[in-house]
Amino acid sequence: MSYRMRFLVLLVAACVAFPERSPAPVVFKPSERVKYRAPGEEEIIGNANELFSKAEAAAQNGDRGRAIKTYKRLVKKYPRSNVAPEATWRAGRLTEEEGDLLKAAQIYRSLMEIYPQTPHFQEAIEAQFRIGEAFLNGKKRKFLGVPLGSSLDEAVEIFAPIVRSAPYGRYAARAQFNIGRAREKQGSEDLAIDAYQSVVEKFPNDPLAVDAQYQIGYIWFAATRAGTYDPDAAEKARIAFEDFLFRFPKSEKAPQARENLAKLQHRLTKGSFDIAKYYDKTKHYRAAVLYYNEVIRQQPNSTESEIAKKRIEQLRSKVGDAVLQSAAQIAERRAQKTPAKSVSAGPSSAEAAGHEERAPAMRGDPAELAPLPTDADSLPPPASTDGAAPLEPTASPDTSATPAPEPSATPETTSTS
Repeated sequence: MSYRMRFLVLLVAACVAFPERSPAPVVFKPSERVKYRAPGEEEIIGNANELFSKAEAAAQNGDRGRAIKTYKRLVKKYPRSNVAPEATWRAGRLTEEEGDLLKAAQIYRSLMEIYPQTPHFQEAIEAQFRIGEAFLNGKKRKFLGVPLGSSLDEAVEIFAPIVRSAPYGRYAARAQFNIGRAREKQGSEDLAIDAYQSVVEKFPNDPLAVDAQYQIGYIWFAATRAGTYDPDAAEKARIAFEDFLFRFPKSEKAPQARENLAKLQHRLTKGSFDIAKYYDKTKHYRAAVLYYNEVIRQQPNSTESEIAKKRIEQLRSKVGDAVLQSAAQIAERRAQKTPAKSVSAGPSSAEAAGHEERAPAMRGDPAELAPLPTDADSLPPPASTDGAAPLEPTASPDTSATPAPEPSATPETTSTS
């Protein structure tokens, strides 16, 4: 017989010989299966009031673990008794005192959802909010006494029932705002924006609505400074900050919002200026002028705007104004220059016999019909301008960039009778 089997036989024999010293009694009842009970559990019996009294006695004697276990057994066995809500509240409070905050929050939540008429309803909300903020501010949940990683998900799970169970309470707006803070700390910008937007929409009169609206703009503003970001982040940040200033013009954060808007506008102007220089360097002058004009429109008094004005004048004097016009301007100018067609009865027979066939006349000035460079108005912005050398504002364009004329437009033919 192996050593383990010998040890097991001796242990069973000892339990049979000394049943009063057995750490885990085995209960035998007629017509029932054999049941195992943990030490002390055999005493947790009785009706609701008896169990409540036993739990109170254990709590007064400092045996919190036994008191919590008795309160839970009462609620599980007699959930509709008059003392069940009070037992739930006391179990949650003792669990919180024991330091198991996550389980305490779960007990408080069950009290709010199962027994909303309890006089401890507001106290349960406050306790949940207190525990949620502890997790939000860095408190870590524990497993077997060992702290684990971030507890931000647990914070969200604690704050959400507060908003759901007491949407008009004093902690509802703060809980919803804290959900946004938790998601922002996690790096989940979309979820954070949704949470902050809920604060603005559901609690527009709460002071936290101001901070929530500002945070929406700030999240998008921070995205524009990252290496890779949503291409529409700058526009979304601008809209959010403008909305903030429209809703809360007297907020203490209004000056910072205006400063952020100015930074966004300058960044947008610099982007247009870089694109203009790219097209200028690649000799797409029409597109370059288009973006230079955009720079002037965006920030008329900026340094980039002054450089753009000078460069436009240089290109106009070098290649001519007609080359730099947009496709819409060209079409409009052609429509104004082209004469209206007149309806005639045709030449007489004498004129037809006495005159040689003449070449048809061209409509408009041939110079006006000269072809233009490739229409770059619809060219997409360059993917990157990092590799292109910066262009000096005073540099003159290469004259070889002037396009060669194409064949003239198809002439009209004179009809003969």
